[in-house]
Amino acid sequence: MPARAISSATVSFGLVSIPIKVYSAHETANDIHFNMLHGECGTRLKQQYICPTHDRVVSREETVRGYEFAKGQYVKLSDEEYKALLEVADNTIALTEFVPAKEVDPVYFERSYYLGPDKGGERAYRLLIDAMLETGLVGLAKYAARGKQYLVLVRPYGKEGLVMHQLHYADEIKSFDEVPIKEGKPATSAEIKLAVQLIAQIAEKKFAPTKYEDEVKERMIALIEKKVQGEEITAMPEPAPQAQVIDLMEALRKSLGMTGEAAAEEESGGRESGGRESGGRQAAKKASGGKGEKSEGKGEGKRSASSRRG
Repeated sequence: MPARAISSATVSFGLVSIPIKVYSAHETANDIHFNMLHGECGTRLKQQYICPTHDRVVSREETVRGYEFAKGQYVKLSDEEYKALLEVADNTIALTEFVPAKEVDPVYFERSYYLGPDKGGERAYRLLIDAMLETGLVGLAKYAARGKQYLVLVRPYGKEGLVMHQLHYADEIKSFDEVPIKEGKPATSAEIKLAVQLIAQIAEKKFAPTKYEDEVKERMIALIEKKVQGEEITAMPEPAPQAQVIDLMEALRKSLGMTGEAAAEEESGGRESGGRESGGRQAAKKASGGKGEKSEGKGEGKRSASSRRG
């Protein structure tokens, strides 16, 4: 079933204009939602506005919008004044700047949309994709919609499409300097070496999102289905708290499946004479089913061969 566009717009760069349709990139139909019910009869509850000053329910017709400019002090806005504050949508995504994709930190990404060509825009749509693929650059623009102005990034999606990311503005991102980090003892070269081995052991060349599923949602759906069928459901026991890591080397060794002998060999100097692999390397390969051997590449084999010749 073809996707349904949520809006139409025009992407432009220079004097080139591309009529496009905007599609949501996220699937929300499968989200789990709960409603508040009256426990006595099971009827879904309705929300009401209550004025604490007059201690009564206030109808929608009696409400006005207000902005809190100081603690407990509000300025009231009429509907006409509120509309005057909103940005007028012009349905234009004017790309005014192109930057390398790697220069935009993912922390700025908020939401994504697919962009498809509208009637008559197929050739220019293809042109923009090819130009960005060749330059390795992505486009930045401001886009007015739903009364607001958004900062957006447009980039190729694969080699055949375009995707638009809604970005946070700079003042919406907290500084990492606010995160308290105590200075600790630097990692040793031996710890770094084992950590690199551990990463190599579980590394993949590509991200495969289909490998990952929302197990919590699946469990919730299964339990809800049991409840619908009249069965009782009970809470899962809380997992036992994990012990705090005190000895990094010990934790790394255990992660790699090292024995005491292999761990001592790894820490004392790595490789033995004659080009033989260290016990830590052997343990890492054994734990990963030989996977780490592929990641070493041909260079390792050449070094071992030259060592044997020596």
